[in-house]
Amino acid sequence: MSLPALDNHDSRIRFYELMLAGDISGMEEIPLPSGYHYEMYREGDQDAWIAIEQSAREFSSSEEGLEAWNRYYADHTRELPGRMAFVVNGAGEKVATATAFYDIRGIDQSGDGWLHWVAVRREEQGMGLSKPLISYVIQIMKALGHTRCKIPTQTTTWLAVKVYLDLGFRPIEKNFIRCRDGWRIIKRLTEHPALKEITPAADEEVLNDH
Repeated sequence: MSLPALDNHDSRIRFYELMLAGDISGMEEIPLPSGYHYEMYREGDQDAWIAIEQSAREFSSSEEGLEAWNRYYADHTRELPGRMAFVVNGAGEKVATATAFYDIRGIDQSGDGWLHWVAVRREEQGMGLSKPLISYVIQIMKALGHTRCKIPTQTTTWLAVKVYLDLGFRPIEKNFIRCRDGWRIIKRLTEHPALKEITPAADEEVLNDH
């Protein structure tokens, strides 16, 4: 079989949880394209966050978005003005977001920062916002005292994984072993040189059976 054209958030791809990490001490900020600027979270930005994530197909409904907000951020809103960033376009609309956070489960005791919920509105994708946004949030993370960053992601957002690899993040060893087939899918879809040591998945291994 040959693969169909795939969306950057495509549920047809076999799902594997992936985790990357990297040293961020030397990462520099990448400038935003002209006409955009950053704003940090302010009270009431919950709806903007949900709208961005829903537009990027992280959620299928605003209700699902609210559930995620409540799970990850509702108990941490006092921290968000120093952690959650938005990209704002020339019309004053919040069009992308990411957060410098940590493992809210309390399992990761490494002191690493966690990059949370990176998303760009569908109509603003392809404008060169994701790498600047990530680099900006990494600067926030560094200012908070972190020298390393972990990034939880998944095969279904394969283009985002490519961005993280481009920025120098690499699979965590345990995840690379446990989810090797997931990384083989990423290798097939991106041909990224950082994954040169593994064999790409065959086309028939990339998509769900149904």
